[in-house]
Amino acid sequence: MAGRLPACVVDCGTGYTKLGYAGNTEPQFIVPSCIAIKESAKVGSRTVKGVDDLDFFIGDEGIDKPNYATKWPIRHGIVEDWDLMERFMEQVIFKYLRAEPEDHYFLLTEPPLNTPENREYTAEIMFESFNVPGLYIAVQDTTVLFYNGVTLMLQVGERTLTGTVIDSGDGVTHVIPVAEGYVIGSCIKHIPIAGRDITYFTQQLLREREVGIPPEQSLETAKAVKERFSYVCPDLVKEFSKYDTDGSKWIKQYTGINNISKKEFTVDVGYERFLGPEIFFHPEFANPDFTQPISEVVDEVIQNCPIDVRRPLYKNIVLSGGSTMFRDFGRRLQRDLKRTVDARLKMSEELSGGKLKPKPIDVQVITHHMQRYAVWFGGSMLASTPEFYQVCHTKKDYEEIGPSICRHNPVFGVMS
Repeated sequence: MAGRLPACVVDCGTGYTKLGYAGNTEPQFIVPSCIAIKESAKVGSRTVKGVDDLDFFIGDEGIDKPNYATKWPIRHGIVEDWDLMERFMEQVIFKYLRAEPEDHYFLLTEPPLNTPENREYTAEIMFESFNVPGLYIAVQDTTVLFYNGVTLMLQVGERTLTGTVIDSGDGVTHVIPVAEGYVIGSCIKHIPIAGRDITYFTQQLLREREVGIPPEQSLETAKAVKERFSYVCPDLVKEFSKYDTDGSKWIKQYTGINNISKKEFTVDVGYERFLGPEIFFHPEFANPDFTQPISEVVDEVIQNCPIDVRRPLYKNIVLSGGSTMFRDFGRRLQRDLKRTVDARLKMSEELSGGKLKPKPIDVQVITHHMQRYAVWFGGSMLASTPEFYQVCHTKKDYEEIGPSICRHNPVFGVMS
């Protein structure tokens, strides 16, 4: 163990990829998960193709690169283009981490419900293209709970790896129940609303008001408005009346610069501040095909789980990902969920004719300051434990058995 270089931890999300070394307190780089590739001048020209294979940019460098096509290899948390993903990882390792892959073990994260075939593709890229000595593929939500469990242990001496993780990033939101470090796969629910949908909805609201935003900058402005001013309100009707009676106190101003004329433009931001994130609780505002609020989805997920883990799942609801960072998101979710749970207990008492007095259920939604990058922090903590190296799939195993070894990644003792 002594003298071994730290493991590399890479968390690839739909919108952003977080990367760094195990044991660090924050990711070294957070880059957009995009790659800009040259559109080949001549199709079938071997020399041009060879050069173009090396001519690409990732992250911030790849956004809006003239004469390049910007591609996003990950959609809704799942890798869709493995050739582009391999090139993306190449620059992540050599240009950003500046690591020699043969010298470092790697911990990569995957979304829940990722297919075993995808794990095999990942193993092929890491072992064959980059020749890494060891690889561990962790489910994102287990690393979140591990991080939260360690934090709880440090704060109150109590540690648990049973809980419900609500992971909402840019492209996908999942509600995942975890019991003793094991994901209860049959009960996972996917919500088709995430950060990008809130951005699009905010963009639509601003566009309807025709507030003078340059058309080519409307998405970028909506994203900035969402990140800077949005919050979750406790009551929609009261919030509207607050803005109507005392607008000057609540309406904010966003100032941007027109990319073409270089002149300033200002936008008054009113109802958009609370209506954007409200689509988590009233999805029908943005998506007529999906009308179930997030609190109902969480309740349904926990009710589908085995009865003996339901109370701990309600007691340890952990938020993760950038789209859970809105002010008062956790408080509103806890309130709505508590109402649903209390109504069920009251009904069971009434149905028993008052003979049964159910024990109250403790509902706790946990927010923490590392929420946005909780997946990466959990991975960093896991990869800095000595046991990590014992459970990694090694290059030797890969050569003996093949990529199928990565279909299963054990939950190790330190997590349980």
